[in-house]
Amino acid sequence: MGGLFTLAVKYAGASQIRISAATGIAQGRVSQLMRGQRQVTDLEVFERVAAGLGLPDHARMLLGLAPLNIASPNNDNDDEHQEQTRELTARIEAATAIDPAMVMILTTDTNNLRLLDRRLGSVAIAEKMRAQISQIRRAHRHAVRPGIRAQLAHVLSETAALAGWQAIDTCTLNDAWDHHESAIAAGHQADNDAVLAYARGQQAYVLIDLGRPAEAAEVIRHVRATYDHRVPGHLRTWLAAAEAEAAAILGDEMACRTALDQAAALLPDEEADPSLPYLALNAHHLARWRGNCLVHFGDPETVEDLRSALAGMDGTFNRAEAGLRCDLAHALLAMGETDAAQPHLYRAEHLATMTGSRRQGRRVRELRNALIRATR
Repeated sequence: MGGLFTLAVKYAGASQIRISAATGIAQGRVSQLMRGQRQVTDLEVFERVAAGLGLPDHARMLLGLAPLNIASPNNDNDDEHQEQTRELTARIEAATAIDPAMVMILTTDTNNLRLLDRRLGSVAIAEKMRAQISQIRRAHRHAVRPGIRAQLAHVLSETAALAGWQAIDTCTLNDAWDHHESAIAAGHQADNDAVLAYARGQQAYVLIDLGRPAEAAEVIRHVRATYDHRVPGHLRTWLAAAEAEAAAILGDEMACRTALDQAAALLPDEEADPSLPYLALNAHHLARWRGNCLVHFGDPETVEDLRSALAGMDGTFNRAEAGLRCDLAHALLAMGETDAAQPHLYRAEHLATMTGSRRQGRRVRELRNALIRATR
């Protein structure tokens, strides 16, 4: 693929930006492909490239794609046509084996990966995640029965959103954006407001990490306005807390506190909603989120909120605990309690290393520098 793009630049006068616009591949990824740093393996991407660059049928077939003109000018393509027919038939036949029980197995596999991610981090399960997404995509792409296709789209949306959050955590933001786009598209096909609202809301964190919190806040406000009364209580709480976090980063204390109060009012009494396996949100988690927001404003209640959240953690959310320890160290440093901050920072560094969290590792380094300055 990199060679094809190089030919397009050399002989057709195309730029990387024009190739990106024509194929739907981000310009940065086009550059990586041309340098041989990435490869294309997804059939859907090959199809987009062929269509975007207007490849003739003989070139499409070299990429393993069907010709647009079945009556090809070459008369010796019957074997290739038959091979493609057999291949497509086999894929559709394989997809017909997917029934509700198989969908439940795939859903359970994604949930298990989610639990492993919380404990071990994304790096430890990267290969399993890629295999899971690939399997679900193949089944969904060739599923014929509408009911099964919608169920597979639901699982695909959840799995792609999980992959998107993992990419945010490892600071691979281009991949994070792409995974969330996949999750959003699958959410539309699943016709499920909850997975769609979650994927769109979580994608805002890519914008936050890109240093664009105002746009993130706008996205979250739009998602809340569109879906707030159409999704379960735990998700409404999550969206309100996400809006509070974006407002905190923007330094808008009033908007932050208003959204936090709304989140607290919306939080259901039940510990969890089985229809939302991708959300772990109770009073302790919300206290952690509240502390994460209010630490931006030097609120003296922040330390107690964070200590309460830490006491309520069940020990399986290692990456989340790393973030919480960073917040607590931040709050204690702001109060001048450097000795009290150090053990939390040490523990946060250990957890960030263990889970491979570059996002939390970056925060640890920033806080360690702040600690050094405070003790001089």
